[in-house]
Amino acid sequence: MLKIFTTQLTGYFKRIQEQEEFHIEDGARILAQASIGDGTIYIYGTDEMQAVGLEATMGPEPLPGAKLMASVDEVENVDRVLLVSRFSSDPHMISVAQQLQKKNIPIVGISVLEHKENSPSLEEFVDVHIDTKLLKPLIPDEEGNRYGFPAIMTALYAYYGLYLTVKEIIAEYE
Repeated sequence: MLKIFTTQLTGYFKRIQEQEEFHIEDGARILAQASIGDGTIYIYGTDEMQAVGLEATMGPEPLPGAKLMASVDEVENVDRVLLVSRFSSDPHMISVAQQLQKKNIPIVGISVLEHKENSPSLEEFVDVHIDTKLLKPLIPDEEGNRYGFPAIMTALYAYYGLYLTVKEIIAEYE
């Protein structure tokens, strides 16, 4: 099972790398503006996606100028925000993005894009969206069900794409 899981997960990482490269670069430029200037990069994740914010602020290599966002009210126009959710249809995350959009705050979003008719999507309310591609669990069982849904892992992969690119931008600026 671990071999199947690893093969599947590696395939998702490769798809993110190949298909989201430009979004990662654009998102990193937006976030780097806060690091280079007087702003803060606020990170907000729903549910298990809070792990991305914890990695970015408390991990061994924190994202320069990053803080966890507790409230939309604390964000100012010199700041940038990274929103992370499992699904792009998350109503709470869409509401947060709409509130930030009303304040004219540049936003980068990470989630899997779902294609639901007549349903709002996080992608509509952020400046740059990075699709994690992971819509369903990876491993099939004998009854035809699936399990093993590594949403945090794909979101962290996308985050590290942003992190590494932000570091490159900051190094070039200095």
